[in-house]
Amino acid sequence: MSSSTESRTDGRGRTTGSVLSGLAVAVGCVLFLGGFVWAALIYRPYTVPTDSMTPTIAVGARVLAEKVDGSEIRRGDIVVFKDSTWGDLPMVKRVVGVGGDKVSCCTKQGRLAINGTPVEEPYLQGSGPASPIGFKAKVPTGQLFLLGDHRSDSLDSRVHLTDGDHGSVPRSAVNARVDARAWPLGSVGVMQRPAAFSALPGGTSQPGPVRPITLAVVAGAVLILVGAAYGPLTRRKARKDA
Repeated sequence: MSSSTESRTDGRGRTTGSVLSGLAVAVGCVLFLGGFVWAALIYRPYTVPTDSMTPTIAVGARVLAEKVDGSEIRRGDIVVFKDSTWGDLPMVKRVVGVGGDKVSCCTKQGRLAINGTPVEEPYLQGSGPASPIGFKAKVPTGQLFLLGDHRSDSLDSRVHLTDGDHGSVPRSAVNARVDARAWPLGSVGVMQRPAAFSALPGGTSQPGPVRPITLAVVAGAVLILVGAAYGPLTRRKARKDA
């Protein structure tokens, strides 16, 4: 009688475990695949072809850029854009000025200034001034002034200062905003919005959904692995108990 009761109890336990295992795999698949679909709808992968954005983004690094409208871009954003004046290939630079801004460099402390306000730029390559050459520019309405983080090795708005738009590009030229580094593995991470730009009018942009997407994919993978492992572990335990 005791043996029969134990057998029925054990059977119900295995049945409940199997149901929960299947549920975990099902939910895990939804989260895992849903995360990738979500990412595919919002993000585009890009390879950075030059070292003009080092040390923030190394040459050859893969980044995830959120597809956004140019009107959403704020100072401090790293953007992917294409402008015929700059060349035929997509380029990656940091926005330091928007329409109406007066951008200049350098102050007595060697900093970039926006409308006369010095900007701290901890992301720059090296410890020298914010630009090896001085410059001044007023950004036309609807335009963006762009610089690389490696100022001594970046062909950016400073090179095009004599153009009709004072080195700036139209907001409509922006294809996406870089939200995270995806490769190499040692550099994986979300791009931080520079604190110095947050105090300026308009502030900084909000990060895209890369964190919740990553969480969904990781949680889904864990649930799939745990759920799939239940069957083999249960059979192994049953053999030991036998």
